Amino acid sequence: LSLEALFWGDILGGTEPLPFPPRRRYPTVELRAETFNGSTHVPVPSDSAFLKALLLELRLVDEHVFVEQRDTCSRINHSCVHSVSTTAGELWPVLAFHKSGLIYACVPLVEGTLEPRPPLLTVRGLSQGLALLLGIVDYISPSRKNEAELNAKIGQLRNLLVQACPLGTPLNTNIRSLNSSFEDIQEMPVDKDQPAWRSSTYKGKPQVNVCITEKVKCMQYDQRDVVDTWQVYGAVNCKCDIEGSAPNVTLSLTLPTNAPPLQDIVVHHCVTSVDPAMLMSTSVEPLHDSVYNGPYKFPFIPPSDSFNLCYYTSQVPVPPILGCYQLVEEGSQIKITVNLKLHESIKNSFEYCEARIPFFNRGPIAQLESKVSYGQLDLSREKSLLVWVIGQKFPKSLEVSLTGTVSFGTAGKEHPTDYVCTGNTAYVKLYFRIPDFTLTGCYVDQHSVQIFVPGKPKITASRELISSDYYIWNSKAPAPMVYKPLLD
Repeated sequence: LSLEALFWGDILGGTEPLPFPPRRRYPTVELRAETFNGSTHVPVPSDSAFLKALLLELRLVDEHVFVEQRDTCSRINHSCVHSVSTTAGELWPVLAFHKSGLIYACVPLVEGTLEPRPPLLTVRGLSQGLALLLGIVDYISPSRKNEAELNAKIGQLRNLLVQACPLGTPLNTNIRSLNSSFEDIQEMPVDKDQPAWRSSTYKGKPQVNVCITEKVKCMQYDQRDVVDTWQVYGAVNCKCDIEGSAPNVTLSLTLPTNAPPLQDIVVHHCVTSVDPAMLMSTSVEPLHDSVYNGPYKFPFIPPSDSFNLCYYTSQVPVPPILGCYQLVEEGSQIKITVNLKLHESIKNSFEYCEARIPFFNRGPIAQLESKVSYGQLDLSREKSLLVWVIGQKFPKSLEVSLTGTVSFGTAGKEHPTDYVCTGNTAYVKLYFRIPDFTLTGCYVDQHSVQIFVPGKPKITASRELISSDYYIWNSKAPAPMVYKPLLD
C-alpha cells in the first residue's frame, strides 16, 4: 500500500490567505482523485482561476450583483463546505471560510464518485481538513495586527506544511508546535533517496528511544456458564534522532522461551521489508504449529518524529489479576465482597493499582462500614464511588480482599445512572500500570538494534503494562454480555 492509502482524510489543495498566495498542491492526491471520481472528476484549476472562483462563491467580489449559480434559493449554504464553479464543472467539496481578512481553504479528497453527491458525514477528509485549517488559523492569528510578523509567518507556512502534511495527508494539525523547527525543514529533499515521511534532518549525537506499551482488556464473571475473556494488544513506539537523509535501522522484538507468539501485526509504512508469514499470523485462527514464532525483525527508515513502529496482539494464558465481585441486596442495604489475586508470574511492582466500585442508579452513600485486608478505601466527593487504593505492591500472599455494607440516601440528578447496570448488575473496574514489564514478555534487546551510521548511538529501551477496560462483574447477577463455552 502507498502512504496515501494507509491514511484516510487526504487533503487535495491547500490554504489561500490573502493577499499572500502560499498555495500547495499534492499531485499524488490529485491522481487518486481522478481514480476514485472517474468520469465525475473535476480537476482543481490554476491558482488564479481557483482564487477568482472562490472569491465569487464566498461573495467577496460582485457581492451586490445577482449571480444565478451562487445566489439562487437552491444554493443556500449554512456550512463552510462550498461548491465552486469552474470551467471544467462544479468543484466540490471545497472547505473554505473567511476570518480576519484571510481566506482559509482546502479541497478534501472524496474516495468515490461525485454523482450523486455523498453525504458530508461520509467524506472522511472534511474533519481532518477542518482541523488542518484551524491549526493554520491558530498559528497565524496571534500575528494578525503586526504586518511584518504576519508576512514572516506566511513565508514559513509553506515549509511547515511539508512537515504537517507531506503527501496530502495531515500528520500533525498543530502547526504552532512545528514553528520552532521550520528552519530544518526541506521543501525538496537534497538527497533523492530521502523518503517523503522524513521531512527534517537531525544534527547531533545519534540516539534511539524505544518503548513497548502493552494494554490488557479483561472481562471476568466468576460464573460457570460464562467464559472470562481477556486480550493483550501492544504498540512499539520509536523516536530516532539520527543524521542522514535515509538512515537504515533494524530493530528486533524478543520473546522468552515458550511465550505466546505475537499476532495481528501491523507495521508502519516506513518498514522496508518483513517476513510475510509475520503479517499472516492472526488471532482469529487457533494457535497451531504453523504460527509465526519470530524472529520479529523490522528494518526501517525512521521518520523525523516519534512514531509507532508496529502494533500487535497476543493470546496470553492468564490475566494479570484474577478477581471475584459479589454484590447482594438485603433490604435497604447492600453487601459487597471483592477478592483480588495477582498471578504469580506477574511482576509485583506497580506505579499505581486501584479498584473503583461505582454504584449506579442509586442515591449518595449515606453509610459505609468496610474492612480491607490491604491498602486504603476512599469515598469519592460525589459519594457514588468507592476507590480502593491497593498501592504499589500486593502483599506477600498476592491476595487482597474487601468487605463492606453500604446504605444510600435519596437519589438526585447529579448521581450516575446506567442503562446496563440496573438492579444488582454491577462491576469493579481495575486501574494499574506496571513499569518495565509486559504480559507477553516482549522486549527490545538494546544490543540487537542495528544502525548503519557513523558513531556509537545511544539506545534506550523501556516497556510497560497498562490496564484498559479491566472489568470484574458481580457474580450474583446476570452479566450484561456473555460468551458461551464453545463446547457443550
